[in-house]
Amino acid sequence: MVEGTARSRLIRHALIMIGLATIAFPVYMALVTSTHEAATMVRGVVPLLPGTELVDTYSRVLATGIPTFGSMSVLAMLGNSLVMALGIAIGKIVISLLSAYAIVFFRFPLRTLWFWMIFATLMLPVEVRIVPTFQVVADLGLLNSYGGLVVPLLASATATFLFRQFFLTIPDELVEAARVDGAGPMRFFFDIILPLSRTNIAALFVIMFAYGWNQYLWPLIVTSDPAYTTIMIGIQRALSGSDELTPWNLVMAMTILAMLPPLAVVLGMQRWFVKGLVDSEK
Repeated sequence: MVEGTARSRLIRHALIMIGLATIAFPVYMALVTSTHEAATMVRGVVPLLPGTELVDTYSRVLATGIPTFGSMSVLAMLGNSLVMALGIAIGKIVISLLSAYAIVFFRFPLRTLWFWMIFATLMLPVEVRIVPTFQVVADLGLLNSYGGLVVPLLASATATFLFRQFFLTIPDELVEAARVDGAGPMRFFFDIILPLSRTNIAALFVIMFAYGWNQYLWPLIVTSDPAYTTIMIGIQRALSGSDELTPWNLVMAMTILAMLPPLAVVLGMQRWFVKGLVDSEK
């Protein structure tokens, strides 16, 4: 590895710091805005330092929500988003694990064709198949329910492909040894496959949780009951749902709160996330 000069290292570090500042500055401004009164922004003042309304603003948002957006609290919206994100992440991982396990370790007719049919669904995102998907959900009576929010997004060709590629690296000797030891398909899955897949599961959980948390279009279509409003829909409606002046301090507080759960998942599983990605590339 060629060592760079002190000047080149300084330039690289400066570029990294500029990039970090570019990303962090909007978040900092949202946090600062949420600590001031709404009248501060109405007067056209853009504060650069935190104010004194931090506790009052966040307690109001969590307890009573935003006045221009009805009476639903942000805490309830966060709960709906959490249920949806966890359901999608866990469901995708379970289904993908089982489908990849069947494709790799079981012999059945047209096994390869079934895999490529699953893989081909990568070209059909939710936005493309949204009308037939909505019709199926409506026929099943899942509109305005957590099932309607989660079930149509459970299948994941990407996760199935990643697990399949990992399972293909498991040596045949290990499979043969488990068979000689008397392990059946279920015991082999729970005692061998799952422990070996922990890092991959952790990496995919982080990605799928963020995917589920940031869903906007599907929850907007499948729910009309305010009780199932997710935080992403809540932010959009808080910005455009009223003729009154936007209470920017409350909206920014809502935005900061919406960032916390995905951030906590990423930070809490950072080590497993990085290890899972590195192991997947081997």
